[in-house]
Amino acid sequence: MPIVGEIPLVGIVGKPNSGKTTFWNAATAGNAKVAPIPFTTIEPNVGVGFVVRPCVCREFKVKCNPRSGLCVDGFRHIPVKLIDVAGLVPGAWKGRGLGNQFLDHLRRADVLLHIVDASGRFDAEGNDLGRYGAWDPLRDIEFLEEEIARWMWQILMRDWGRFARRVEAEKKRLEEELALRLSGLGITKAHVEEALKRADLDPEKPTKWGEEDLYRLARALREVAKPIVIVANKVDVPAARENVDRMREMGIDCVPCSALAEWILIKLVEKGAVRYIRGSDHFEVVDPNKLEPREKRALEIIEEVLDLYKGTGVTQAINKAVLEVAGMIVVYPVYDENKLTDHRGNVLPDALLVPRGTTAREFAAYIHSDLAKHFICAIDARTKRRLPANYVLKDNDVIRIVAAVR
Repeated sequence: MPIVGEIPLVGIVGKPNSGKTTFWNAATAGNAKVAPIPFTTIEPNVGVGFVVRPCVCREFKVKCNPRSGLCVDGFRHIPVKLIDVAGLVPGAWKGRGLGNQFLDHLRRADVLLHIVDASGRFDAEGNDLGRYGAWDPLRDIEFLEEEIARWMWQILMRDWGRFARRVEAEKKRLEEELALRLSGLGITKAHVEEALKRADLDPEKPTKWGEEDLYRLARALREVAKPIVIVANKVDVPAARENVDRMREMGIDCVPCSALAEWILIKLVEKGAVRYIRGSDHFEVVDPNKLEPREKRALEIIEEVLDLYKGTGVTQAINKAVLEVAGMIVVYPVYDENKLTDHRGNVLPDALLVPRGTTAREFAAYIHSDLAKHFICAIDARTKRRLPANYVLKDNDVIRIVAAVR
């Protein structure tokens, strides 16, 4: 989970030719290189995508002026960072493909979107098999989780004996020492504590742990520190839809997605031919004269996708990763709780993503350290009630921070 004050970082992962870069382009309105060959992406693409939520401007019946992101027809687009890295192939943790270079790019990611080629056209290394349904995408789900766990296991194994002996001899707390050792992976003490429970390991005797014990710990750390949302991509292809049904029958939680459909809609919005809001289950053609014949055919397929899955899946996947899996909520800070403005008069200028459980004082520190230092209270813009420092913020709270003047 990101700490208060950090914009969530979502890593986009998957094998070559799963549609990762198309997803990134669709989410960021970017133009990264896309091609049906492995390793089109060498250096990671980093950009801004959006969590899309109904804005509280609807409730308060005001027109807001966002300082970052935007508000379209009452839907707030809240920025998050997206990183798309080179495709991961089996054995990457040993250095195959772009191997550890790929994995190192994901060190700071809070949550991962695994873009799966649900159409089954490309094998484990991204080679085109020539027909849809030739590959089982369930194999991709298994291998990617294994690769990331093995990568973490490899890091844990380095000088483990010496590390474990020092912890025991100096009577250090293993949870704290492991968190320090793994801090470069974005792993915290809370992550380590939870992983030790899941792996059923005794933190008092790390010198007795073998390779298999460390592997169990690595798998548990992956689950808690780098949680994965499975995105079943390419549902514009019938074979992919069949695989989505199969995944669901097997109890695999996945987000059906057509990154290509989202990218086409964004481009047609830019062209002035179509009206579409990210995350929506429909679009409107506003100028048919601006549509080429191939674009009209594409819109027929896109309409089918939207009818089936109530969206293209791009925004749905980002929302799920940030709000559900990373556990973030949206809070609106204001300077004037009556007018809902900042000190410049902008209405609802900021919609901030903070971890669930954030207190009013912690939120004040996010805005400015002096506000937390001289905190008096917070004020709920809805009820006008004074809220104490330990008040736990709720989703969609609109809050004024009151501090002593210095």
